[in-house]
Formats: sequence, structure tokens, C-alpha cells
Amino acid sequence: MADKKAAAKGGAKVAAKIAAKGAAAIPVGLQLYSVRKECQTDEGRNLPNVLAAVAKMGYAGVEFAGYYGWSAADIRRMLDDNGLNCCGAHIGIETMLGDELERTVEFHRTIGNRFLIVPGLRSEYIESPAAWRRTGELFNQIARRLAPHGMRTGYHNHVVEFQPLDGELPWRIFRDATRGQVVMQFDVGNCMAGGGDPVEMLKLCGGRAATVHLKEHGGSSEAVIGEGVAPWKELLELIGTTARAEWQIIEHEREALPPLVCVDRCLKTLRRMLAEL
Repeated sequence: MADKKAAAKGGAKVAAKIAAKGAAAIPVGLQLYSVRKECQTDEGRNLPNVLAAVAKMGYAGVEFAGYYGWSAADIRRMLDDNGLNCCGAHIGIETMLGDELERTVEFHRTIGNRFLIVPGLRSEYIESPAAWRRTGELFNQIARRLAPHGMRTGYHNHVVEFQPLDGELPWRIFRDATRGQVVMQFDVGNCMAGGGDPVEMLKLCGGRAATVHLKEHGGSSEAVIGEGVAPWKELLELIGTTARAEWQIIEHEREALPPLVCVDRCLKTLRRMLAEL
């Protein structure tokens, strides 16, 4: 009982800190898809060097989109060696179905990951409003199975979620079809590419955007966060309040400059914007 009270008190302190400082109090992670070519160098053996470089920049964590042949134990060791947390992973929905879930849970328990996010779905899952609703119930079932392990599943938007389907908005359908424990991982740049208003669509998530992808939209071919047309001030204010985000995750997909240079610039610019809030 004492431990539970202490944990509740600690959680209240964290909530108070975020309420006082907003997005500036939320840790920043990097989606490793941003630097995937560097990770793949030398048949994946460059991952330790990439993690060391990312940690040196000042990132607090990383979100995986592949493991480059490394075991869970190896990945955990690399994270610990560099003082990094695992702030999520993008994995296929099939890895959380049936007997596969047990193996998936064990892998992610080892690397210290709580957020098992699906980055995309085959057409049969999203081809109609009815399909979206069935998919939402499938996520609910997965969420119930993950809950005893202290893990959450969720879905990462691309562009189709903000384009009406038979008169309905898929992002809204998914929200209404899923329980609150299912994460709506909101991607700013993808939303704008799909014609969505990122402020309104982040609001639509309610308090379920536990992890948010900060990706720029528009601007030059070299534009990093803060150099395009995304309304960052409004978005960061939402991220620090009603979105109830636990992680801000930078993702950069442009290749006009070396990826490691870009993600370093992204982090520096984000810090400046947070300081100006």
C-alpha cells in the first residue's frame, strides 16, 4: 500500500510539472526511421554508433522501426550504455495477434518499451467505415491483453485518416471505435499532407495522444522542424496540455542533408521553440 501511495504521489508530481511547464517538461525522442540508412550501414552493425550520436545530441529516447538483426538483450544494453529510453516501436499488427503476442511482449519488456504502435494497415483493415470499426475493436482486444503487462498499443496516422471515406472521417471513426487505452499516435506532417488541420485533428485525439510525432510540412527541401508551415506554437501548447503526451518524438524524412545533421537541427530548433512558449 505504501508503494502504491508513493507511486501515486510521484505521478502527481510529474503531472504538476507538466502542467506548470507544458511541452517543455515532456521528454523528446527520435523515431529511428529518420536515420535508417545510417543504422543499416555495415549490415546493421552501425546501430550502436547511431544511438551514441543521438544520445550525444541530447535526445532522451528512441522509437524503433526495425532492429537491424540485434537481439532484445543487445538493444537494451545499447540503450543503457547511452542513457536512452525506448519511447516506442513501430510493429506490424500481426505480431500482436494470437500466440505471437507472448513473444512480442517478452521482446519489448526486455528493451523497456511500453508503446507498441502499428504504423500502417493493409487495405482490408481500412477499406470502409465498417472495416475501420472492426479494426478498432481488434485494437481494443489487443489493448486488453497488453494491459496486465503495463504496455499499450496504438495506431500511427498517415494521410488517409484525414480524407473522408463514404462521408466519414477515418481518424474520427478510429477514435470512436477504440477505448481510451488505445494510443492515437498523431503525426503532424502526415496529417497536413492528407489535408487535415493538425490543430483540430490533435484536439480530436482528446487525451489519447500519448506519443506525438513532430514532423514538418512544407518549406524548402532542407526544412526541419520550425522551418515549414506547421503551426508549431499552437501544437506544442496542445501537446503540453490536453493531448496528455508522455513523449514528443521527432521524425524527419527529407534527405537534402545528411539525416544525422537534420535530426540534430530538429532538436535544437524544437528546444528553442519550447523555450519561447
